[in-house]
Amino acid sequence: MAPRLDFSDLWGKDTRKGTPVVVTMENPNYSVVEIDGPDSAFRPVEKSRGKNAKQVTWVLLLKAHRAVGCVAWLATVLWALLGTIKKRLIFRQGVAMESEKTGKGKLLFRIIKVFLVTSLAILSFEVVAYLKGWHYFRNPNLHIPRTSDFQGLLHMVYVAWLTLRADYIAPLIQALSKFCVALFLIQSADRMVLCLGCLWIKYKKIKPRIDGDPFKLEDVEGSGYEYPMVLVQIPMCNEREVYEQSISAVCQIDWPKDRLLIQVLDDSDDESIQCLIKAEVYNWSQQGINIVYRHRLVRTGYKAGNLKSAMSCDYVKNYEFVAIFDADFQPNPDFLKQTVPHFQGNPDLGLVQARWAFVNKDENLLTRLQNINLCFHFEVEQQVNGVFLNFFGFNGTAGVWRIKALEDSGGWLERTTVEDMDIAVRAHLNGWKFIFLNDVKVLCEVPESYEAYRKQQHRWHSGPMQLFRLCLPAVITSKISIWKKANMLLLFFLLRKLILPFYSFTLFCIILPLTMFVPEAELPVWVICYVPVFMSFLNILPAPKSFPFIVPYLLFENTMSVTKFNAMVSGLFQLGSSYEWIVTKKAGRASESDLLAAAERDSKTVNQPLIHRGASESELSELNRLKEQKESTPPAVKKINKIYRKELTLAFLLLTASVRSLLASQGVHFYFLLFQGVTFLLVGLDLIGEQMSQ
Repeated sequence: MAPRLDFSDLWGKDTRKGTPVVVTMENPNYSVVEIDGPDSAFRPVEKSRGKNAKQVTWVLLLKAHRAVGCVAWLATVLWALLGTIKKRLIFRQGVAMESEKTGKGKLLFRIIKVFLVTSLAILSFEVVAYLKGWHYFRNPNLHIPRTSDFQGLLHMVYVAWLTLRADYIAPLIQALSKFCVALFLIQSADRMVLCLGCLWIKYKKIKPRIDGDPFKLEDVEGSGYEYPMVLVQIPMCNEREVYEQSISAVCQIDWPKDRLLIQVLDDSDDESIQCLIKAEVYNWSQQGINIVYRHRLVRTGYKAGNLKSAMSCDYVKNYEFVAIFDADFQPNPDFLKQTVPHFQGNPDLGLVQARWAFVNKDENLLTRLQNINLCFHFEVEQQVNGVFLNFFGFNGTAGVWRIKALEDSGGWLERTTVEDMDIAVRAHLNGWKFIFLNDVKVLCEVPESYEAYRKQQHRWHSGPMQLFRLCLPAVITSKISIWKKANMLLLFFLLRKLILPFYSFTLFCIILPLTMFVPEAELPVWVICYVPVFMSFLNILPAPKSFPFIVPYLLFENTMSVTKFNAMVSGLFQLGSSYEWIVTKKAGRASESDLLAAAERDSKTVNQPLIHRGASESELSELNRLKEQKESTPPAVKKINKIYRKELTLAFLLLTASVRSLLASQGVHFYFLLFQGVTFLLVGLDLIGEQMSQ
């Protein structure tokens, strides 16, 4: 099927309704009257609403001014974008090239480059074929001569390309597209079932409840309730921006001081940061808080190794529960009172997970899009799995574990980069149950730069595939029921961790551009438009205030499929980049209540004497030295944007396919490919947090 240069569908058509009637009088002095409809000649005339020529002129001028203003705004935006592309892509001003990893990263980049070069060659060849008049083959009434009758080598090549495309290339693409569409529909059905489960929970008001209030004074005295021993761990590594607010929030938890121990697990390799954290721990210990500082000289196993080392302390055997908070998390003072009582009278309960809330969700477009994803994850996925299955993946922070459950499951292991999911799977296989508290929220941050978000997503999507390879024999041989095994293998791992990034990248980033050059394998409109839009509506329901960002959300999710697919393949085949662990960069955002509490603490500190009772002279000199070092810390280095080659190459591939769809007058395909290509371009130039902020 040859391309068609028919642009009639791109602009408006005549939408007049009714049968036109022309009345001509014999007397030539009378004019011709055209009636658009049967009732148009009999409508009453409203004399009061008549407009004179001057009013009509002003209305037309106003409309023309608005149209010119809109065109000027679009031209300004386009000119600014082109200027940025020229500055960054050609001259590379203020940017750094992404360091390509060995193995899969370079291989994927080369494959995408081959697709781009091939698509450009095919597009150029088909345009030349159209200009030469070779497109007449679309008329079935014409006789197609044999190849030997053609005059010219290019004409023969074009006919050979049409034959090759229809007989060999199109069936392969069609088969792969049908497979991806089937996966797409299965995953969409899973999302719909989760949403229905969430609606049922809301309708029935199902949530974990505590019998009575164990912390009322009369209940405590009457029932002999005792506060259990709780260990709180704060693992961190070079967290200069957030260590202070995190330690401060944990130290203000409302729990008896003699039944609470806080471990600050510092893996920092920067001595200045170590000194700052030591000073913060010392300040709180002087205020009577039971807090200790731990630092490992050999940083092996990343976060899992840090937690494993802390659990090996002798005094841990005196504690019953352990609460874990990452360095950017700020729990409320009543966090333990809202979570720990759920363990009472429930000996099979191993984990209580709280929900995340974000202090910087409105910082830029990237944080808003992350908020949509994470709200769906907690509100729908975690809550539904917790209510109906008593199992979900531990989020690594803002949760309370029964220490016995950790020990029975083998403790923290260093075999993957998702140690939280690893311990959750092993605990579930050992029969422990989980509870998710959707109404208990802990403040934290989401990455504000695309670079930090990209590295976080790489770790979150490569780690589950590592874990899938490692725990597959244990799941098959475990003593849990068959339907629980099926849920863990088919839904938890395969559908949500492997199939989702596979079909999203393959279908929308590879197959869809190819179908523009192979029209025999065309994708239906409902796959490109209707179903993705409907699924985006479902994903955005837990965050209704984010509804205006539904289109950027859909495009950005397809764009992120490149990173997720690359990470999934790296983890599945155990490539080098799958074991990469980079701490997510934090900005140190704090909520308004935290700022007020900090100001209040500072005012109290000013009124208190500077010399603490019981502090030795050497300790005071050490503290003064740490304060001086804190004041002399160098300012943060200005962020440098990066250029991402895979995203840029895919952007040009999609834009090339959009030009081909325009030549073939495929409106829906053209707009989707154009907008998706522009999104890839913005991400490839690392503009997601700069040009698209606010």
